Amino acid sequence: MCAVKMREDEVDIDTSLVRRLVAGQFPRWGSLPAERLRSAGTENAMFRLGADMVVRLPRYPGAVASVAHEQRWLPRLSPLLPVPTPEPLGRGGPGAGFAWPWSVYRWLDGRNPVAGAVERPGPLAEDLAAFVRALRRIDAREGPPGHRGVPLAARDTATREAVARLAGRVDTAAVTDRWAEALRAPEHTGPPVWAHGDLGPGNVLVADGRLSAVIDFDCVGVGDPAVDLIVAWNLLPAAARDTFRRAVGADDAEWARGRGWALSISLIQLPYYWETNPVLAENSRHVIREILAESA
Repeated sequence: MCAVKMREDEVDIDTSLVRRLVAGQFPRWGSLPAERLRSAGTENAMFRLGADMVVRLPRYPGAVASVAHEQRWLPRLSPLLPVPTPEPLGRGGPGAGFAWPWSVYRWLDGRNPVAGAVERPGPLAEDLAAFVRALRRIDAREGPPGHRGVPLAARDTATREAVARLAGRVDTAAVTDRWAEALRAPEHTGPPVWAHGDLGPGNVLVADGRLSAVIDFDCVGVGDPAVDLIVAWNLLPAAARDTFRRAVGADDAEWARGRGWALSISLIQLPYYWETNPVLAENSRHVIREILAESA
């Protein structure tokens, strides 16, 4: 799943490369087996290393900065969160023909949930809300700006361009109306708050239907925390959304912005990944269907 290149500037990454990098820079782990993980992620290639670790390598130049970003902020945020998050065990550098830094993390058990097949939606909604609330409570004064913590209006051009590319594939009039509605919501006026920024099926792990871990902190930063409400549409079923909303404490304006974020992200992703990332494309279609169904 998604070993296919999704961008022209992606580099070739395979198990042989990972083994050479690990053996050359972390010889104590050099004899451990490495296996590529099936993932719908778009930024990094993931390889399980032995039983207890995972190697994460940026797939293209635009993902390189996230290595240092995660290595810096995860150790500060993780102790304050209610579920496990990636624990950095090592930071690799260029070598073996690979030009960029890369990371080794501790393995986290669990599996990615599937939108439309959530086992325990009510408890999972409560768990996700507890994670969002805990992240919001962390002191944000020194936090980096989140690129998804900006006003929705900053995405207007890109969102409308994506809608134009989807003509004949989605109800463009309906999604344009919902997008315009989101833009009318009052902006965030409080202080910047921490947000994960990419909370969805591919970045949460569950066990026995409950949240067991949250991964991929590439987008973590401070700004408008409404972006973390996207999980209400990209994962949770309609029947559990009110549970999540009440537990998070989102007012009407924040909820509308969160819906707008979910819609914008999905509209932009869908034409871009239509052919190269079927899992992400299908989740984008799911979000669009769910949001349009709310206005039916």
